[in-house]
Amino acid sequence: MLKRKAYDKLTSWKAKQKHGALCIIGARQIGKTTLVREFAKNNYENFVEINFVTDKKAREIFSGALDADTVITNLTAYARKPMAPGKTLVLLDEIQKCPEARTAVKFLVEDGRFDYIESGSLLGVNFQEISSFPVGFEEIYRMYPMDFEEFLWANGVGTSVIDYLHSAFENLAPVSESVHNTINKLFYTYIVVGGMPEAVRIYSETHDIGQVISYQNNILEQYRLDIAQYADTGDKIKIKAIFDSIPSQLNDTNRRFYVNSLAPSARINRYDNSFKWLDDAGVALPCYNVELPQPPLKLNEKHSLFKLFMNDVGLLCAACMENIQFDILNGKLDLNLGSILENVMAQQIKSNGFSLYYFDAKKYGEIDFVIQNGLHIDLLEIKSGKNYKTHTALNNILKVKEWSFRNSYVFCKDNIQKENGIIYLPWYMIMFLKPSSIPEGTTYEVDLSALM
Repeated sequence: MLKRKAYDKLTSWKAKQKHGALCIIGARQIGKTTLVREFAKNNYENFVEINFVTDKKAREIFSGALDADTVITNLTAYARKPMAPGKTLVLLDEIQKCPEARTAVKFLVEDGRFDYIESGSLLGVNFQEISSFPVGFEEIYRMYPMDFEEFLWANGVGTSVIDYLHSAFENLAPVSESVHNTINKLFYTYIVVGGMPEAVRIYSETHDIGQVISYQNNILEQYRLDIAQYADTGDKIKIKAIFDSIPSQLNDTNRRFYVNSLAPSARINRYDNSFKWLDDAGVALPCYNVELPQPPLKLNEKHSLFKLFMNDVGLLCAACMENIQFDILNGKLDLNLGSILENVMAQQIKSNGFSLYYFDAKKYGEIDFVIQNGLHIDLLEIKSGKNYKTHTALNNILKVKEWSFRNSYVFCKDNIQKENGIIYLPWYMIMFLKPSSIPEGTTYEVDLSALM
């Protein structure tokens, strides 16, 4: 199996003394089920997998009373295999097709006999069908396609090389030219192949880009079928129009999504549910403009102004239908392909754990990404051409005395540099830009002695 960071999440979940069900959500074909199967094989004596799409009869397990004893009686009868308490993992796959199962999770977790993982591709768009959420008994984990570091693992890049790159990032020390050039070429390959695990597997085993593109086109068609099958009747046409227009909208000069390009009379408020559907389904990644590039960004969000990225850059390349893959593999990421470069960065930023924002104002210009790390703000410019040291908007914003920023990054093709307070990084270094985390075991207690 391809090595995934999400495996560590499952390990930490299981290690908790008291844990609820783990609910893994994310788009189709990103490896959720495969991951759980591998985890079960390595950590449990017994594993029961129930897929509510491939076996519609499985829904009958939850068709009656939802108390733990009744459900487990039905479950063991359905499984017809050993289910030892404390040693069994139950996977409820595609659980959005059985809302009663998600309601029953509360009682199953309270019972405590088995561990439960829920998984679903369209959980976010089927929430209204659930009569009672297992609040407090379920931990949500959003999974994404493979990021660039996982892609490097899959293609034989060792830990020592990645550690070397990470050290260079932390110390702002240039990477050796031979390593830099090789990782750049792998980054071009990642843009074309993307992070869908099967696409990565096909490439790593065959290096056949034709097979990769064929598989990507199948996924795109599956997404369109999902829209036709699962979206509300009144929204199907709108959602499909938005989905199919993502490549052309990103190809616009400022990448902003213009709703009136879908239809002259289109208004954002009429399409709100359609954009939300694509976001909840994990198919698209919205990136909102902010009033001010200052914390908290969420409160500065302008919901009517946004860019819409594809969830996977490889799928975006396949959707462009212009045979651009050859040019990308040869490093021709010029201005005409800047939108694709911006998409791969958005994908990595999101999988790293940040929310997606940008800043655009007539007075200053546009900053491609603004990210919040605690109370600190970092500015990110993504440059596809050779004139990456020309960044008027970034210069304008840094001159505003009332605003404070921690780091200003320009991601480009060249090696690590720092000049006039601006950090220039190779595109691939985006994999190391992570949110700060609170160390485990951190405690905080207020001294109440003054109140005695």
